[in-house]
This record gives sequence, structure tokens and C-alpha cells, in this order.
Amino acid sequence: MTDEDLRKQAHDLDVTVWVGKSGIDAVTDELADQLADRELVKVKFLRAARGGTTTDELAEELAERVDSDLVETRGNTAVLH
Repeated sequence: MTDEDLRKQAHDLDVTVWVGKSGIDAVTDELADQLADRELVKVKFLRAARGGTTTDELAEELAERVDSDLVETRGNTAVLH
């Protein structure tokens, strides 16, 4: 499946993981569980989580931690595969 196909699928997905002031450490296990159950997971990065970093940087780090691919980031939301 291409990234474009994955983006189209992700368009209608609801956000199921929120990253807040506790940072990405707090959601790593939950995200890994969700990725085991389904192909795509949408993650929202709240302002408190971003601090001095960008959504792209946080999303890349989170994807690396759960051994997944970052499909896209749009605004403060990322889609992982």
C-alpha cells in the first residue's frame, strides 16, 4: 500500500492517542497496542506536549519508539502505520 493510499484511509480516522504535557513516554505503550490492533493510528499533539519542538520532530521520535512508519503530519496531528 502506498503512502497516498494510507493518507486517504487516515482522512476519516478519529484521533485515538493524545500526547499531552506528560510527553510521548506516556503514550508509547498505548500506541504500540493500537498499532498491533489496526493498520493506522492518528495521534494528536497538544500544545503542552510540543514545548520547544515541532509536531514533525515529536511524531518522528514517537514512530521510532514504537517501530512504525510516519505516514504524514498535518497541523498538530500525525498518522502512524
